[in-house]
Amino acid sequence: MVTFTAFLKACLGLGSFLQAPMVEAQPRAVAASGLPVPIRSIGPQERPRIAAHLLALNAHDRYLRFGYPATDEQIGRYVDSLDFDRDELFGIYNRRLELIAMSHLAFAPADAPSDCAEFGVSVSEHARGRGYGARLFERAVVVARNEGVGMLFIHALSENAAMLKIARKAGATVVRSGSESQAHLELPAATFDSRMSEIALQHFGQVDYQLKSRAQQFWNLLGTLQETRRS
Repeated sequence: MVTFTAFLKACLGLGSFLQAPMVEAQPRAVAASGLPVPIRSIGPQERPRIAAHLLALNAHDRYLRFGYPATDEQIGRYVDSLDFDRDELFGIYNRRLELIAMSHLAFAPADAPSDCAEFGVSVSEHARGRGYGARLFERAVVVARNEGVGMLFIHALSENAAMLKIARKAGATVVRSGSESQAHLELPAATFDSRMSEIALQHFGQVDYQLKSRAQQFWNLLGTLQETRRS
């Protein structure tokens, strides 16, 4: 009899891409504030922001995110190894354009079945309780099904009750094996509505980022002018 872990490794080729996602459980569709959450796709030019976000996690948060107490060097290697051509990364930014929450949707390598993907997420300590983890999970589900993924996996520590709660609420099957748990969610086929939803969400996130960027440029210019006047 094939175990769930064996099936996961066979599906993903080299085992788990991501380990121990960490999120906060919140109601669906909107953040705890009741407002929509703009989520933006992250590209390779964002590596410094990704590194800054992950390095700011404390020891316990790193343990939950990666499944082990990742050092600064290990986080650096993870950031350097990110494959932006194959995978999808999403981020939530504050008004200072700091990355306060991010997710990694890892697709299977070229030599493995292409209908599997894995989800991992992290949220900055000061940004929790707003539903960001759940929103990033929902965004990943939309993208995964539009890419033809039929099974989305989550590998989490069993103590990560928040992540497992989100998985169960989405209808995932969770199998616990000691200190670790595996969850898998079957995804429906892509539809016209799911593709339009992905386009709309991407546009919303990009517009929000551009507005924040322009606002920051304005305040930076204003600060420079004020410094010049003082001089």
